[in-house]
Amino acid sequence: MALSVPVIWGLGFTLAKVAFVLSDFPPILLIAFRFALTTLVLLWFVKPPVGFMHRIFWISVVSATIQYALTFTGLDGLNASTAIIVVQLEFPFMVIMAAVVFKDHLSWSQIAGIALAFSGIIMIAGQPQLQDDLLPVFLVIGGAFTWAVGQIMIKKLGGQVGGFTLIAWVAAFATPQLFLASWLFEEGQIQAIRTMNWIGWAVVVYLGLVMTALGYSIWYHLLGKFRISQVGPFLLLLPVTSIAGSVLLLDEQLSKIEFVGAIIVISSVWIITRRTSSA
Repeated sequence: MALSVPVIWGLGFTLAKVAFVLSDFPPILLIAFRFALTTLVLLWFVKPPVGFMHRIFWISVVSATIQYALTFTGLDGLNASTAIIVVQLEFPFMVIMAAVVFKDHLSWSQIAGIALAFSGIIMIAGQPQLQDDLLPVFLVIGGAFTWAVGQIMIKKLGGQVGGFTLIAWVAAFATPQLFLASWLFEEGQIQAIRTMNWIGWAVVVYLGLVMTALGYSIWYHLLGKFRISQVGPFLLLLPVTSIAGSVLLLDEQLSKIEFVGAIIVISSVWIITRRTSSA
């Protein structure tokens, strides 16, 4: 189950970029349709988690609306292979948040790993082709941070809400929020919907049913049953899946600096998770 999550998410990341490239679809609107589909499919099969609705609402604001608005708007301005490397800051951020909220002890090797991760991102962000517009990089970094905050909020539920129930109600709350965000911050939505081809709608189906409904149900189940340090390391496979998909589907290529930066970032996350898992 843990191995399936980075494969599902990594491929979804690449397919979202395909929709942006081929259909010129507004990113927040794409995510709104994604969560709308998830809601329509799952909400019929789960009961309202009485006593947890207000907490799930705020989880949806942070881990769905804000996080995906930032991450996918940033992805729209970057190569998918570059964005997925930057997204790896999710786990260092999550470890930092766990130390702050749950008082988890940070070893010197973990601190060094976190510093190494940020140095790899700085190396990637320093490439000449990104210097003219670093906003997409900062948006993805912001998305990684809010994702980590959201996972801490979910962890504090203590597994009292099932995976399918949690993602169904997160999607239900996030859908109107995302449509409102698209209306406020994007334009050309009607034209984009009219001209959306079958590839774009197929991506919406994958994002809504596979990446969100299935992928997040598995992830929330694992997060409720196991420590973050046990399940987090499996996310190291995310860039492998996404970069492979980007090379095959988008004909992207990593530059030498991106490749070195990717090795640094992935190695740093491995250092953090290795130390955390053995603690």
